[in-house]
Amino acid sequence: MENAAGRVALVTGAGSPGGIGFATARALSAGGARVAITATSARIHDRAAELGCLAHIADLTDPAQVAGLLAAVEAALGPVQILVNNAGMVQTGKAVEDGRLAEIDDAAWAHHLALNLNTTFHCCRAVLPGMAARSFGRIVNIASVTGPLVTFAGAAGYSTAKAAVAGLTRSIALEYGGQGITCNAVLPGWIATDSQTEAEARAGLATPLGRSGTPHEVAACAAFLASDAASYVTGAMLVVDGGNVLQDMKG
Repeated sequence: MENAAGRVALVTGAGSPGGIGFATARALSAGGARVAITATSARIHDRAAELGCLAHIADLTDPAQVAGLLAAVEAALGPVQILVNNAGMVQTGKAVEDGRLAEIDDAAWAHHLALNLNTTFHCCRAVLPGMAARSFGRIVNIASVTGPLVTFAGAAGYSTAKAAVAGLTRSIALEYGGQGITCNAVLPGWIATDSQTEAEARAGLATPLGRSGTPHEVAACAAFLASDAASYVTGAMLVVDGGNVLQDMKG
């Protein structure tokens, strides 16, 4: 990363040791950023101990807890200059059943939107005023190919939320570009995280590259978009899926 040294970076959803969030935090730290990480459970402190960074427990579906998170980071490290919104997909201790659209009840629908869209919205809304006042900011939203580009049966809630993250990314890029802020999204495909299922791993074998991606490979793209090397890139959707969306027939 170019000129990351000393910049304050906040990475959400970094509690899993084999996840995209922690890999991104590690990449930013290696580039010299002063990193803070957050998740909903105490395991975030284990990740912070491994990385030597700041940790804070917060449920990002709650705007009040997001405000508390930002206040804690600013008090310890300074204002957030780089935000990577990775929180989503799953939350420790909470789960809902997937199903076809007519089978999704109101609570499950609200859960998907809260976890996969509102977390990102709350964090972006919290950091944007300060970034605008300082005329600098890098926001990277970890979305998915599922929703913006493809989908599958039983994933309507998740797909809708991630498609909305793409729209949110473009809106921020347009509205705040003139104030020195870039906002981009990374769209992972099949990635071998700790939560990858056997079915997802098999799907990864059917990509043009013949394997699932790694959290490190997604993190490298996020770190690029957070760097000065990407200073003229905004509103972009960077697909990291081994070419899977190029195929009509898969496997």
